[in-house]
Amino acid sequence: MTEKQRIRMWSFSLIAGFFLMWELLCIVLGVSDLVLPRPSEILVTLWTKFPILWPHILQTLYSTLIGFSLGVCIGVSLGVLVGTSKVAYSVAYPLLVGFSSIPKVAVVPIFVLWFGSGTTPAILTAMVICVFPIVVNIATGLATTEPDLEDVLKTLGASKSEILWNVGLPRTMPYFFASLKVAITLSFVGAVLSETVASNRGIGNVMMTASSNFQVSLVFAGLIILAMLGVVLYALFSWLERRVTGWATRDTEIAIT
Repeated sequence: MTEKQRIRMWSFSLIAGFFLMWELLCIVLGVSDLVLPRPSEILVTLWTKFPILWPHILQTLYSTLIGFSLGVCIGVSLGVLVGTSKVAYSVAYPLLVGFSSIPKVAVVPIFVLWFGSGTTPAILTAMVICVFPIVVNIATGLATTEPDLEDVLKTLGASKSEILWNVGLPRTMPYFFASLKVAITLSFVGAVLSETVASNRGIGNVMMTASSNFQVSLVFAGLIILAMLGVVLYALFSWLERRVTGWATRDTEIAIT
């Protein structure tokens, strides 16, 4: 068995052990289903309610991915601007930090006031919550380009845009994919947060409605769905990262041997 296979086995064992311990503690301690439902009950709820949940899953996934895509476009543009210009860094970075410090739950009512309830506030919330990590990582990646290397390339006749395209952006790719893995999970948080406040569709709305009706197992089923979606998208970006930036990482098996 290879090292990767052993790591995956331990990972699956840890997850299975966590849910088994959860189930046993609920049974032994007699925990009420209104406080903490057992995993088996949550799975039954997922199975029986899945036809009803499916349209809400698609709605949340749609809002998240659209907001995430817009956030990536804006974040990359701002990151390149901030990372390549000292003036832009000095002027814009404090504003970005201040905007990022605002609790995103505070901007949802503003989006509702401007655009009404529905999908648009969820998309915008998912967008604004994922911009900052992308900007920071892109700017950091561009800042890692050595000044001596830039001077040599300029001496050889390379323009600033050619240095950016051929050296700066490729060096930024590991930072970029690291930010994507963080941003996609934050986008889910933003979309669900908006759905709990200003939407009649989506997993966030389902969880809020179930909570008000004391359907605790359905609330936890929503949490499980969100966790699974987040893990799948995180794994997708990790796979893309290995394909695009394999030159920047080292194989675990080679490192160990």
